[in-house]
Amino acid sequence: MIVDLADAATHARGPRRTAPEHPHRQPDPGPAPARPDARRDPGAGAPTVASGLRGFWPVPHTGTPRTARRVLRADPTCAREARGFTTATLADWGLTTGERADDVVLAVSELVSNALRHGMRDLSPGSAHPVQLVLLGHPRRLVAVVTDPGEDTPEPTAHGAEWFGEDGRGLLVVAGVSDAWGWAPLSTGGKAVWASFDLPRPHTETAA
Repeated sequence: MIVDLADAATHARGPRRTAPEHPHRQPDPGPAPARPDARRDPGAGAPTVASGLRGFWPVPHTGTPRTARRVLRADPTCAREARGFTTATLADWGLTTGERADDVVLAVSELVSNALRHGMRDLSPGSAHPVQLVLLGHPRRLVAVVTDPGEDTPEPTAHGAEWFGEDGRGLLVVAGVSDAWGWAPLSTGGKAVWASFDLPRPHTETAA
C-alpha cells in the first residue's frame, strides 16, 4: 500500500477470519453488522455503533491504482481543503456523478475532521504533524485514506451532540456511506483510517 508498505495487509470481506500473526495488528473482529445509512436518513432510530476492520487494509485490486495525495495543515480549514481536493480529483478521474462521488467527499470530510479532533489531541500546539489524505482509484473500487500521528483506536460514538456536531459527525457517517472502513497502524508512528467504496460497472462493460 502506498501509504505505508511495512504495515500493509489484505482483508477479504465475508465470514469471520483468523488474521496472520503480526506484532502491530489486532485480530479481525469479523464483518460489522448492517448499519443504517447515516447520510440519507440520520433520524432513522439510534445509530448502530460498530468497529471497523482493525489493523487491516482493504483488499487491493490487481494493477497499480491511480493515486492522489495531499498533505493538510492541522487547522480548522483542512476539512474544507480535503473536500475541495477530493472533488477535483474525482472530476479528474471521471467520477463526478452519482451518489458514490457524494459519499466519498462526505467520508473524506469526516475522516479528516476526526483526525484533526482526535488524532492531534495529545500533541503540543504548533507541532509539525500534518494530516495526510491519499485517494486510491481502481476501476471498481475507490479507497480514501487519512493518516494522523495519533495512537488511539478509532471508535465510532453515538452521542447526540457529537453525532450532529459541526466539527465532524465522525466514523458513524463514514460507516454509513462507505462499503467498508477500517484502520491500520503505521510503522512510522500514528495510524491510517480508510474507507472503501465499490464503484458501479462502466456502462460499456454492463452493456457487454
